[in-house]
Amino acid sequence: MKFIEEIGKTIDEAVDKALKELDATRDEVEVDVLEEPSRGIFGLIKVRPARVKVTLKDNPLKKASGLLKSIFQTMDLDIKINISENDKTMFINLEGTDLGILIGRRGETLDALQYLLNLAVNKNQEIRKKIIIDIEGYRDRREKTLQRLAIKLADKARQRGRNVVLEPMSSQERRIIHTALQGRDDIYTFSEGDEPYRKIIISPKK
Repeated sequence: MKFIEEIGKTIDEAVDKALKELDATRDEVEVDVLEEPSRGIFGLIKVRPARVKVTLKDNPLKKASGLLKSIFQTMDLDIKINISENDKTMFINLEGTDLGILIGRRGETLDALQYLLNLAVNKNQEIRKKIIIDIEGYRDRREKTLQRLAIKLADKARQRGRNVVLEPMSSQERRIIHTALQGRDDIYTFSEGDEPYRKIIISPKK
């Protein structure tokens, strides 16, 4: 964690100096008083200033934003980062032009970025926060596409009376397929294979 030591005539003055240096607010830091100030006696003893150690608290939102800005700067991408959060989840939506490079084939690049950001932000954290990254509503559109695909292939499996094997998908996308078909009584679904080649099988009920 980043910290700085500062001195001042008073503890508050020393803390204010440190906050300015760290570009932080009081609730974003922890303050340790290393030395109390002393006024001296009749000018015979020198005045001793207050000395404090001010440490930045881990801030998942700032950390996520900083990491993404660093990545996008390296890629020479001009992207607007919108972040909202609740107690358990941080939602990040990215806006810009020509962002297909960040989505990748069927969202693979986006999923990889999300995975890496979750690892980096939650490292050494007692309370982990789930991070979901989206790009201008891509995940919602992809979910609707998968739901339509699930229904179409389930009908195909029932009509032909044999299994339909889907292409390998991420665990998140497999969950969408399973959920979309879990209420049907004419087919059932299961997964087989090892990551990253694990796939869903849609099988008609005999």
